[in-house]
Amino acid sequence: MVRIMLCCSAGMSTSMLVRKMVEAAKERGLEVDIEAYGVAEFDSQFPHYQAVLLGPQVKYMLKTLSEKAAVQGIPVQPIDPMDYGMQRGDKVLDFALSMINAVH
Repeated sequence: MVRIMLCCSAGMSTSMLVRKMVEAAKERGLEVDIEAYGVAEFDSQFPHYQAVLLGPQVKYMLKTLSEKAAVQGIPVQPIDPMDYGMQRGDKVLDFALSMINAVH
């Protein structure tokens, strides 16, 4: 089971992308748990995931959030703005998987 967290300002704008990522994972036969949260929930939620992706609107928080997650070895990266805007769930899923594979 691959566990990926998406984080944006309120958890709403990334929820559509989560659906696209889940669809892409199903097509590949991958078991995933992908959820979207607002940045206010970051501290309580990130320990449950293997990777955290940030929406473009919270990219400015990358340093702070990645330092918090680094303590537990969880990578945090911004989502490519083009992939985000175009809702390319397959590309964002690939990026998250590459982050997880780089750590493990």
